[in-house]
Amino acid sequence: MKRVRFTPLFWLFILSTLLSGSVSAGAVPSVIDGEPLPSLAPMLERVLPSVVNIYTESRVRERQSPFQSDPFFEKFFGGPQTQPRERRVSSLGSGVIIDAQAGHIITNSHVIDGADEISVRLHDGRSFEAQRVGGDEDADIAVIRIPPEQLQAIQFGDSDQLRVGDFVVAIGNPFGLGQTATSGIVSALGRTGLGIEGYEDFIQTDASINRGNSGGALVNLRGELVGVNTAILAPGGGNIGIGFAIPINMAARLTRQIIDYGEVRRGRLGVIVQNLTPELAEALDIDATSGALISQVMPDSAAADAGLREGDVIIAVDGRGIDGASALRNAIGLFRADDEIEISFLRDKKRNSKRIRIRSIEPPAGQGVQISERLEGARLSDIDAESGPQGKRGVRVVEVIPNSPAWQAGLREGDLIISVNKQPIYSLEDVQHAAGQQSSMLLLNIRRGESALFIVIR
Repeated sequence: MKRVRFTPLFWLFILSTLLSGSVSAGAVPSVIDGEPLPSLAPMLERVLPSVVNIYTESRVRERQSPFQSDPFFEKFFGGPQTQPRERRVSSLGSGVIIDAQAGHIITNSHVIDGADEISVRLHDGRSFEAQRVGGDEDADIAVIRIPPEQLQAIQFGDSDQLRVGDFVVAIGNPFGLGQTATSGIVSALGRTGLGIEGYEDFIQTDASINRGNSGGALVNLRGELVGVNTAILAPGGGNIGIGFAIPINMAARLTRQIIDYGEVRRGRLGVIVQNLTPELAEALDIDATSGALISQVMPDSAAADAGLREGDVIIAVDGRGIDGASALRNAIGLFRADDEIEISFLRDKKRNSKRIRIRSIEPPAGQGVQISERLEGARLSDIDAESGPQGKRGVRVVEVIPNSPAWQAGLREGDLIISVNKQPIYSLEDVQHAAGQQSSMLLLNIRRGESALFIVIR
């Protein structure tokens, strides 16, 4: 007789049925030793109606033949002339209902950019055409609106209270499959310098995030919205356990501006800053280990009016600690022009605080600022929201002194610097930071009219 061997899985199944007090085939115990098994189901049942699927369509005009515009081909092969045809491109994403009375939904800007049609599918199967309220490309936040018919808004959490190791759940529409929940932990906080967005202060999580999750919810175990899923870090676009979300405290402040104005109207402090390194702290006799070191104060700026000076180290904005140039940029980027903020800084080893009303800075033509000795002879300025072929990306060269080092390197008035040493440039602060790196040369990517070129400055 053949001997039967029972696997450990079989014995586990038998034990489970005995503990549950049930003999039904395939039964899963609801309790073990009198204690209920933990489950995310009750929380998800509350949250899922607030998360929506977003589908967009855009129209792209293209030629039917790749040789359509080739005169050589037309001369020798002839053939009927064809008109450009229109192709419809579909994309998908996710969103979160934040105001049931107004029908407002938050999502990523890149989810709806360029869309001619936006449709929203709710958890209960209903679909609506959505209207664009506005957005901010730099922070990748947008707001759309649907009819406020029996909607359920999500509850906001406090992303400033998150800690590495906290459990979180990502909810979205990956690959168009419909609402999907994945769980993980907060892997890191305050992630910057990834080149994903202009303003970066990401929550990093290992909860599975894939294409289509963009704009979806990152919630804590209480079902409170703590982040808006925005990106994954993977060569092929699939999940490898590294995803990023925009903190809800940041997104909420920007969302209020988008709803009020259709855009984010940021104020400027008017300083050029760099990270305070141990070497700089020692050389400048600064009693600090981190902060944003002011290397230049722009004339006629809020900082100049408040009396900030070169060599001051900004350590906090409205009580929020500042550990470097990126942190300062992110903090100031949350405020509107004319907002009054408190700047805490170190000067002569003493902590000082000032109330400063920030405002927009638009240097007159030909009056930019000198960023670095390595760009001697060139004066630069931030660009307006509508300027330049790259939108808000880049800084403008407003003046180049003839025969200066910058002139000899090839920079010219009107050039748009979009990267330095392969680092994307969005502001004067970015140029200052890149130029301050220890490298033998600067590689500048320049847009000049309709052309592009690289310039090397040694």
